[in-house]
Amino acid sequence: MTQPRELTLEWRGLRLAALEWGHEGHPKVLALHGWMDNAASFIPLASRLDSFHIVAPDFVGHGLSDHRPHVCGAHFIDWVADVLGMAEVLGWKNFSILGHSMGAAIGAQTAAIAPDAIQRLILLDGFGPLSDPADHAPVRLARALEAERRLDPAEDPPCRTLDEALTARLRSGSDLTPESARLLVERGTEPCADDGVRFRHDPRLRLPSRTRLTEEQVLAFLKAVSCPVLAIRPLGGWPVPEDIIARRLGAFAHLERLEVEGGHHVHLTHPERVLDVIVGFLGG
Repeated sequence: MTQPRELTLEWRGLRLAALEWGHEGHPKVLALHGWMDNAASFIPLASRLDSFHIVAPDFVGHGLSDHRPHVCGAHFIDWVADVLGMAEVLGWKNFSILGHSMGAAIGAQTAAIAPDAIQRLILLDGFGPLSDPADHAPVRLARALEAERRLDPAEDPPCRTLDEALTARLRSGSDLTPESARLLVERGTEPCADDGVRFRHDPRLRLPSRTRLTEEQVLAFLKAVSCPVLAIRPLGGWPVPEDIIARRLGAFAHLERLEVEGGHHVHLTHPERVLDVIVGFLGG
């Protein structure tokens, strides 16, 4: 297996950390992790994808990347701009996206607005962004702003032992194994007093979103994706209603589907179950 290299990108005054595999000349793949995860989510899978040049960034507010300034909000849609910005910094004019969960949603929106750049799109247990009925918008915004007002940005997260941090991460991701959780925790924490660690993600990630797209708007994004799409759905994955999945996947013009045994993080816990189909789809 190929070991990753650390990579740092500078984008609009933010320092973005990333892991990198492969070299120039190989097909380019941007690997986008899920909510509250980080680039280490792709280590077991990307280390086996020898024929590709893969960059897996820590999204802003995740992993080792910077947080947005507190005078700014922390909004889902901003990560789409970050993806295009990272590609620009890398000098990538054409590339594929491998997205997990939240990263799949961000990847789908990126493919919709940058059809000349995105060659192929892989969705790992992710079927587009969360949506709300239009009439939920006023209450959602009011609750989000109140939650933001109550948050103290100067308050540090608790210091705990590494074992306590691992236990906390395992509770929040039921399909994770201790080994896979350790990969995420080691990249997602920083040292604190008495040889302890604390999670370094932006606490605003846990706040309610100020706004969400309507389902009609989500479908408009998915219908605008013109590149080939591979949707991988683990049978024990995120519980999304079947009718929503059917409508959303039906919106793509060029779709391949695969169902595999496993949970939400199947690419992290059992990469061998998705490896061959990903290689074949990307053309390796």
